[in-house]
Amino acid sequence: MVADGIFYALGLVAVGAAAGYLAAPVFGLPFYVLAVFCLYFFRDPNREIPTGPVAVSPADGKVVSIKADDPSLTRVSIFLNIFDVHVNRSPVEGRISKVHYQTGKFLVASRELASSQNEQNTATVVQPDGTQVIFSQIAGLIARRIVFRKKIGDTVARGERVGLIKFGSRVDVFLGPEWEIAVQSGDRVSAGSSILARRKGSHAVL
Repeated sequence: MVADGIFYALGLVAVGAAAGYLAAPVFGLPFYVLAVFCLYFFRDPNREIPTGPVAVSPADGKVVSIKADDPSLTRVSIFLNIFDVHVNRSPVEGRISKVHYQTGKFLVASRELASSQNEQNTATVVQPDGTQVIFSQIAGLIARRIVFRKKIGDTVARGERVGLIKFGSRVDVFLGPEWEIAVQSGDRVSAGSSILARRKGSHAVL
């Protein structure tokens, strides 16, 4: 459970109790329902991380796009609805070499334009062999708060928790020519446990 969920839930329970006391108990019920939803939304289940030369999904959700934005990078876009786990994880192990926050719009995160126009935080992870993997946490129509808990120079493990996006959102992963994409548009993926790509020439398994 992410601590934010507990704080929000306690706040909503307090408001519900006040509404019930000042008016009638029934007026507190919507706030209690929202408190329960916050606890559900901010859940943070443990995941079994695959081994081998693989890149894992940084987010729970649905693969909505796989595109070659340029000859050297393939973008895998994952859309998170409000019922998905919103804790984000590093797709690969390595050292964080860049972190860039970009202000922008709050378009519906499932739209293609969200990748380039929405507010987002982009991190670059350099693996021990020098391979770079880039991923972006992208705000959506409802999501207005991106949390990234790592900084430049930090070392992360594959599947390690790095932050979250509050409410519906999108995460893009940019993979170079060293990778063979292992998912298709429409696939459901889970952060830390679903394999997005395998290093070419490898025979990685779970």
